[in-house]
Amino acid sequence: MGAESPAGDRSPGGRVFRSAAAGVLRRSRAADTGRRGWVTAAVAVGVLPWGAWAAVRVTGVEGGFPAVALIAFTPYVAATSVVPLAFALLTRRGWAALAAAAAAVALFACVLPRGLPGPEPAAAPRGPRLTVLSANVYYGLADPDALVRLVREHGVDVLSLQELTPQSDDALTRAGLRALLPYDVTHAGTGPVGGAIYAAHPLKEVGGHEWNAYFAMPRARLQLPDAAPVEIVSAHAMPPSDAQSIPGWADSLRQLPDARPGGDIRILAGDFNATLDHAELRALLATGYTDAADATGAGWRPTWPAGGSLPGTAIDHVLVDRRVDVRHTSIHRLPDTDHHAVLAELALPRG
Repeated sequence: MGAESPAGDRSPGGRVFRSAAAGVLRRSRAADTGRRGWVTAAVAVGVLPWGAWAAVRVTGVEGGFPAVALIAFTPYVAATSVVPLAFALLTRRGWAALAAAAAAVALFACVLPRGLPGPEPAAAPRGPRLTVLSANVYYGLADPDALVRLVREHGVDVLSLQELTPQSDDALTRAGLRALLPYDVTHAGTGPVGGAIYAAHPLKEVGGHEWNAYFAMPRARLQLPDAAPVEIVSAHAMPPSDAQSIPGWADSLRQLPDARPGGDIRILAGDFNATLDHAELRALLATGYTDAADATGAGWRPTWPAGGSLPGTAIDHVLVDRRVDVRHTSIHRLPDTDHHAVLAELALPRG
């Protein structure tokens, strides 16, 4: 009987076997290389959206629509930025993991601070307390009794309204608003264009009864006992709802007055149609304002849409001069409007 062929057998049968095995190995290596290529491509595609979003948010180069509208949802994107990082780590794609980690760190650095209370002021203002409430009353349809109840229960000193109509102004008067806040600068209008400021202390309009090209944004100087004059602005920017509205949105935000660190204290309260992730709003803050909700660690709370199907975003704000101490902020559901009302309890410097 013939002996078995050794491993180094040079017989024709051995050569055929080795050739077939080598072919199978080459095809297996080629298939493995192809699979690795597809996985690498999938990881790269998975990381790219978060990286691009982080780049837009950090640089502030938002461009036009829909980027301006989408950037409002940055907190949700930050929360999901661990997904591409985990994918890259599981597939052992080191370069992709580094890119995903950089995007995640950048996004979290942008949104995390607004969920943390700011530092206590070195010297707290010793002037009077001021409670400010702002609400978009949605074409004047918001429940007037519920709004007046909020004013009464929280001892509101200043009420800033957007989308005020003559009918809603009358309904608020019947509900007892002027018994609580007898002073006002009112620019009521048809549809969403009106606005007003009501106060418990004397008001003097700043700039006269002027209408801009967009929404009314009344400005008034408030005189409180034992405090320097405070300028209040009822802010209402255009919504960035389509490509044609983006220039108006940016222009209406730029019409809001800068802070005046060496002048009168200013408070802007209203519907900015912008979040802290929009470069236009950050530019306004950089002039010397503090976002009240951000200062109290409540900057993540969405204010719009109230009860809607979209994820909520924080587009309603109370911005205060940095000389003002923010004591507390909260949001409140107001029936028959798609915005939450925003409340800020402040302490002013003594006059």
